[in-house]
Amino acid sequence: MTLSGRPGRRRWPRLALAAILVLAPWVSFLAADRLWPVPLPGAAGYARLVLAADGQPLRAFADPQGVWRYPVPVPAVSPLYRRFLLAYEDRWFLAHPGVNPLALARAAGQALRHGRIVSGGSTLTMQVARILDPHPRTVAGKLRQIFRALQLEWHLDKEGILALYLNHAPFGGTVAGVAAACHTYLGKGPKQLTVAEAALLAALPQAPSRLRPDRHPGAAQAARDKVLARLAAQGLLADQERRAAMAERVVAAAFPQPQAAPLLAERLAARARPEAPVRSAIDAALQGDLEALVADTVGRLPPGVSAAVLVVDNDTLLARAYLGSSHYGSRQRAGFVDMVQAVRSPGSTLKPFLYGLALDEGLIHAESLLADAPRLFGPYRPANFGDTFSGPVSVREALQRSLNLPAVQVLEAYGPDRFADRLEEAGLTLTFPAGGGPDLPMILGGVGVRLAELVGAYTALAMDGLAGKVRLAAGEPLARRRLLSPGAAFIIRQILLESPAPDRLAGERWRPGPVRLAWKTGTSYGFRDAWAVGVAPRHTIGVWLGRPDGTPVLGQYGLASAAPLLFAIARRLPDEGALFPPQPASVQTRTICWPLGQEAAAGQEELCPVRRPALILAGQIPPTLGLPAGMSDLEPSPLSILTSETTGLRVGADCGHGPRRPWQIALWPRPLEPWLAANQRRQALVPAWDPACAGQARPEPIRITSLGDGQIIRPAGRAAPQPELSLQSLGGRGRLFWLIDGQLRFETAAGEPPPRSCLAPGRHQITVIDETGASDRVDIFVQEPGQPS
Repeated sequence: MTLSGRPGRRRWPRLALAAILVLAPWVSFLAADRLWPVPLPGAAGYARLVLAADGQPLRAFADPQGVWRYPVPVPAVSPLYRRFLLAYEDRWFLAHPGVNPLALARAAGQALRHGRIVSGGSTLTMQVARILDPHPRTVAGKLRQIFRALQLEWHLDKEGILALYLNHAPFGGTVAGVAAACHTYLGKGPKQLTVAEAALLAALPQAPSRLRPDRHPGAAQAARDKVLARLAAQGLLADQERRAAMAERVVAAAFPQPQAAPLLAERLAARARPEAPVRSAIDAALQGDLEALVADTVGRLPPGVSAAVLVVDNDTLLARAYLGSSHYGSRQRAGFVDMVQAVRSPGSTLKPFLYGLALDEGLIHAESLLADAPRLFGPYRPANFGDTFSGPVSVREALQRSLNLPAVQVLEAYGPDRFADRLEEAGLTLTFPAGGGPDLPMILGGVGVRLAELVGAYTALAMDGLAGKVRLAAGEPLARRRLLSPGAAFIIRQILLESPAPDRLAGERWRPGPVRLAWKTGTSYGFRDAWAVGVAPRHTIGVWLGRPDGTPVLGQYGLASAAPLLFAIARRLPDEGALFPPQPASVQTRTICWPLGQEAAAGQEELCPVRRPALILAGQIPPTLGLPAGMSDLEPSPLSILTSETTGLRVGADCGHGPRRPWQIALWPRPLEPWLAANQRRQALVPAWDPACAGQARPEPIRITSLGDGQIIRPAGRAAPQPELSLQSLGGRGRLFWLIDGQLRFETAAGEPPPRSCLAPGRHQITVIDETGASDRVDIFVQEPGQPS
């Protein structure tokens, strides 16, 4: 018992000693690992990268230290480069625990033999350790590097360590990581690399400053060829491939960091996670094309002018092109201001929504009669561009020609508050002047909107009336709101599709093609903002031009400046063969009558002097919009009268003699009479009062007294100057509007003559209209001096 127990008692200390000897290094390593944790990089160490829809970089933002390092996962790097890298740097990477003893022994032997360090014997893991925790090239530094390598292998798998190298290896200057190196030196991403490119990138981290291809192309090429030779020696590269790769020259160039869609990229980068690129919806090719087009277009405009363009996919509401300014970075053109998001006056671009909402309300149809004539709306007197007027116009004509007076007339009937509420509900935020709110001037630009929201609202014309919020990236939610009914959206789109292209677009810059464009322009007060918005089957385009500081740009307006750019952009979009939604069942074509606006009926020809085919909505054929009750001098339409069967003169129920005959007359609104043919005017349509009813007769409320209809104005002699015309009137109420050849020339009080004026030789039309819409018109002829009488 005693002899057999003694060896057992001796065995326990030996086992404990062995355990201590075995476990002590691991315990020490774990303790050191807790005391000095591996300094893994955080997300803030990456540059922020904004990508196009196809993954192409749009813009990069350096990290806080100014280093260009783009995050890239291992699978997104060319397998060819990964194979070359491991073969050249660390063939045993997948097998060793972070340190290769044979490589270290070989490096030590070379150092003893040559008296200097020839090779470091570092594995790829040790190189990562040195990148993360730099150390001096000493024995202590090497031991520290080995410790960090073991830590990396303990905490990470091989793919994690390789990812650190791919993202943090130095490639010269402020370029770190293979993705940034590819974009900087090769102008491409790291996914697709040639044999020569992969070998070059494998060589650069060996001496990144000395081998920079943009500064030392010869040294870079020599290092690349060394890699190719070693790969061929290892049997990883055929000799023919090696020779072909060596024949490629390393070009001494550094590609600039991407700067496409810079203002959009700033917005996206501000909300992006640094460890992962943010992918936008931008079409990189289209973006580059439009940036060149816009810069060229705006470069020919006055100094300080900038432009903004937004192209949106109708189905997805994704922004396919985004130009916040025409010249990013230009101080003269305020190139850092994002005009896609700026609040600006929209000019006439809200008119399609007003007419569409009025269609849905049953106030109008596509051919409703509107009055394009001078008129006061309380203290507000709107005018058309150039102060010209057209008299009777349809909704279609008013919208296509962007006439102001008809739009104000419709807004007055619909209600400014309701209009503003409907736009806001659909996602179009309106900014009113300080202390102001919805009013009549808003339809002519007396409000502020953003281009992004305006384009989102216009997509309703291609999406059955559903407006949407523009999405900058595919991850953003898709949001649509009802703005118009499908029928109203169809009618408004058809009207805008039929708008003729401006004359200056009829030549080489715009040749009619397969792309159909429903388009509208706008110009804000004082020529501060020029707009053009176009809806194609697949895309909606918004264009703004002007000075970001709000300074007027005389001579620049929607039709002249923004429309040509709009059409040039439309020609670059892939909308060929695409179709708009079909005509909904709620839209029909009917024949309507002017001036009453109702459907033509058999046996009522006297109430239908003008017939027009009209698109109507949901079977509604509303009568012509009435005028305010305050304009009491207007007769209702149709006018029901009694005439004497004996004399044919007008009589009343309590005056006149003999049998009476009822008669209905379709009277045009009185403000339109100056533009009517002589046989359509009130005086020609309504019989004179019977003398027996003289007390009921009403005299004409206003009359031009200084000129007679058909009068010829002759100079005093051959050498005499052109005669000055004296314009005087009798009657009328309130303000008087004097038009010469349809253009507003003077505005006076009743009884106050306008200034004398000279007219060029030829025929002229003089018209005076009072606040109630009563008017008089004379046609005169001014004779040229020396012309025989």
